[in-house]
Amino acid sequence: MREDNGPLEETSVSSGITGSNDRVYGRPTTVGVLIVNWNSGPLLIRCLDALRRQSFGPTRVLVVDNASRDGSEQAALERDGVELLTMTANLGFAAANNIGVAHLGNCEWIALLNPDAFPEPGWLAALVGGVGAAPLVASVASRQVLADDPDTLDGTGDLYTVAGLAWRRHHGQPARNRGLERGEVFGPCGAAGLYRRDVFLETGGFDESYFCYFEDVDLAFRLRLKGYRCLYIPEAVVHHVGSALTGFRSDFAVFHGQRNMVWTFVKDMPGPLLLQYLPHHLLMNLASIGVLAARGQLRTALRAKWAALLGVPRMLRARRGIHRERRVTSAQLRSAMIRGLRSLGIGRKEP
Repeated sequence: MREDNGPLEETSVSSGITGSNDRVYGRPTTVGVLIVNWNSGPLLIRCLDALRRQSFGPTRVLVVDNASRDGSEQAALERDGVELLTMTANLGFAAANNIGVAHLGNCEWIALLNPDAFPEPGWLAALVGGVGAAPLVASVASRQVLADDPDTLDGTGDLYTVAGLAWRRHHGQPARNRGLERGEVFGPCGAAGLYRRDVFLETGGFDESYFCYFEDVDLAFRLRLKGYRCLYIPEAVVHHVGSALTGFRSDFAVFHGQRNMVWTFVKDMPGPLLLQYLPHHLLMNLASIGVLAARGQLRTALRAKWAALLGVPRMLRARRGIHRERRVTSAQLRSAMIRGLRSLGIGRKEP
């Protein structure tokens, strides 16, 4: 989950990887839907009602509740076929999803769905139908439109730049003429994405130290490093509120997004690319601090960057294990990223 917005950009990249993972999956027969809830109120009710209308019914629906205090978890108990796991504390989006994926042991694929995301009836059928369309697809991205303005896109999959920025493709752009073709994107937005469960677990799931924000980008990066791909399916439509609980551009969202952005670059970027694009990354961070200062969030920006620096040693330790299992070349990975001035966010379209 992230608050960044981006320009029109299509990506199409082939990993060039062959071997044990180079196989085409057929249509899944078991698909679990996983919703992490925290004080979502009526949003969760609306989300669960939308799931009941799916033309392709999920095998299981699981709500992991992060110690809500508003009673919203009761919505799960009141609906037939919905399972509930209740946490004793708010563990964060990343950890709660990891717990849920582990719990859904009999499902081949897991669809993550935020409680403020309301899928159209054909959403899950479209996602599942995209599986097997290309080799090495381990995740599938939805077409997200703004819940209060369905003529405007919330995003059509995630993009990543060589400088370490990420944003939702086509965010804020007209829905009528953007993102209408299937294609490959860097990764799915975690608000409404489908993942192969075995690969999710093999890759280590979400990094729980992130708590929330950018954890889906980090996972997409690690899947890329292993040679897996993400397919965008325009027929899989979700109406998304976005930041309904944490607040758009709130200090909480800014802190976690800005900190985790640095951690992802340090941990996941292959050595040759890290050295080549480190100046871009540093410049982008300085520019981000300037933008946030102009919004009155300088203190939050500095706290985030300081926390990021304190976490760098741990990220460097983590990267050793990640890159031991890398199956793509630096050139192959770079071809999946945005380069040039746009990698720094220059020319990005703001809503």
